[in-house]
Amino acid sequence: MARIETVAVYVLTQLGPITAMKLQKLCYYAQAWHLVWDDEPLFGERIEAWANGPVIPDLYAMHRGRLTLSPADFDGDPNELSTAERETIDAVLEFYGDMTAHHLSDLTHHEDPWVKARESAGLAPMARGHAEITTASMHEYYLGVATSTDGDSE
Repeated sequence: MARIETVAVYVLTQLGPITAMKLQKLCYYAQAWHLVWDDEPLFGERIEAWANGPVIPDLYAMHRGRLTLSPADFDGDPNELSTAERETIDAVLEFYGDMTAHHLSDLTHHEDPWVKARESAGLAPMARGHAEITTASMHEYYLGVATSTDGDSE
């Protein structure tokens, strides 16, 4: 299993400098799709349902106060990633990488893992909170997305 800072460095190496918010959302989607495609977490750090979408607090602590991030901002080595981990991240970047941070945030606000985590904690849409988005809820939701997408192409 990768460390979140290694995932962050890999994302930033592939895309170049991006905003902290976009990095957070891309790491979230990499976790989600790795759960679906490989049946295991990409990284072990907790994800929370913050007002602007999913956030990995450990990653946030590493970049707090900075708007734009580059690979040099983190202590991670992309060579530590397995082939399967890199393939997941590459696929996520191919699909989501051109989207803006706000578009990614809007997407997450319409998806069950973020919505249900906040509802179960009694949080209003823009209220501050630290409700956890579990890997189980992510796996269940995105597996359903993958299954319905696969069914549409037949």
